[in-house]
Amino acid sequence: MSPDALVEDITRLLEVWVAGWSGCRGYETRKEGRFPAALRADRTGDWEYFAYDPTEAEFAELAAKTAEAPTRILTILTNDVQKYKFLAEHSGLNVTSASQAMMIVDMETQDAEDPWLSDDELRLETSESKGVQYASVMAGEQTAASGRVYVVNGTAVFDKIIVQPAFQRRGLGSFIMKALAAKAFEHDVEDGLLLASLDGQKLYSHLGWTTVSHVLMMSAVPGQEADLSVA
Repeated sequence: MSPDALVEDITRLLEVWVAGWSGCRGYETRKEGRFPAALRADRTGDWEYFAYDPTEAEFAELAAKTAEAPTRILTILTNDVQKYKFLAEHSGLNVTSASQAMMIVDMETQDAEDPWLSDDELRLETSESKGVQYASVMAGEQTAASGRVYVVNGTAVFDKIIVQPAFQRRGLGSFIMKALAAKAFEHDVEDGLLLASLDGQKLYSHLGWTTVSHVLMMSAVPGQEADLSVA
């Protein structure tokens, strides 16, 4: 794939991911110039802006919009991390996260069958609401692991894959992903897409996912949201 085609493809993937992530969480979306934005009503109550490899002029405009309020976030997808760290510093923004990544998978490589739990003390619960498919592994009344998926134009966008600390290292992350994939296959899906934390990247790589871009999060103040995959 040529560099120009790759840029065009990741730009499209970002728009699909924002649509799916916002669908999972019920966020309002809009365009800020040519870039997508989401209103994080349940977290900051303000806008988060997204862009893949913006020009320096475009970055400056997005940084200025972000700096208008301490609750705003700018998220940049790029494989030139140092460039945008430099631009952030010179725009007065703080990089609050640089460890996440966008990952993709060919859904044909994923298991379409409902998985089964080998532990009789655990049970799978699934539900659907407004197009969002939910899956949870329950231990009695306690949620051991959970996640959700939303399909956008043939792409399954996975979100909030969480395994509680007391239940980690038991394969429940993989189990939730397989349970959600089975639900996604109720639609005509070709690709899977998600944003992964550093720990999540190890799990998803094991399941056949590939990293397509690094993710930088920035805000006017330090300590803003630092993990889009779960927060």
